[in-house]
Amino acid sequence: MELAKIKRQRANDEVYQSLRQAILNRVFTPGERLQIDEISAKLDVSQTPVRNAVQRLASEGLIEIRPRSGTFVATLTNRDIEETFELRIALECLAAERAIKRMGEDEIAAMKDLVSRMVEPVTDDGGLLRRQEWNTEFHAILIRAAGNQRLQQMYDELRANIQIARIHVAEHNRGSRFDLEHAEHEAIITALEARDLEALKANLTAHIDRARTSLIAALEEQTKGSEQ
Repeated sequence: MELAKIKRQRANDEVYQSLRQAILNRVFTPGERLQIDEISAKLDVSQTPVRNAVQRLASEGLIEIRPRSGTFVATLTNRDIEETFELRIALECLAAERAIKRMGEDEIAAMKDLVSRMVEPVTDDGGLLRRQEWNTEFHAILIRAAGNQRLQQMYDELRANIQIARIHVAEHNRGSRFDLEHAEHEAIITALEARDLEALKANLTAHIDRARTSLIAALEEQTKGSEQ
């Protein structure tokens, strides 16, 4: 396990960011037990900022603290995913209401550029990670354009939970899913360019709902495979 050592100033924030990225980037995997003393040694900090970071990450749902058992990277159930995606639809549609008249041509052009990048074939885990980052930024542009910091904060927490589920799901049929995503992204952009709020909300809802169904199906398939 490789973690960059932390400078002592701003240790709490830096340890938090380091651990958060380590979870989201699969350095720590879902269900893995976290040893506070080992992490503090690797980051070259005391255990206090590590414990503080763990508490923050637990409040976000990325870490589970189990009394008398230990501290673990979180896993998500189907119900967790259902509820998370329901909230995501609500937040993105609210962002759409605020953003549709505020977004400039530069922001829409940036979304188009991201969609064009996502056409690139995915041949390895590095390519998949880049595609996920582009997809995340596609939606993040819309959220930022809403200009609501509380909405942004809530959305970031939801996005972290969704990524936790994706970390340990070995999805199959990526090609067909990517084709669907591309068409959905194009429809979202078309609605934005037309400043058609109802079409934008309908396309966002369909896109997110399809992603929810795909993720749950992949998680169930993997669970069945592990039980055989």
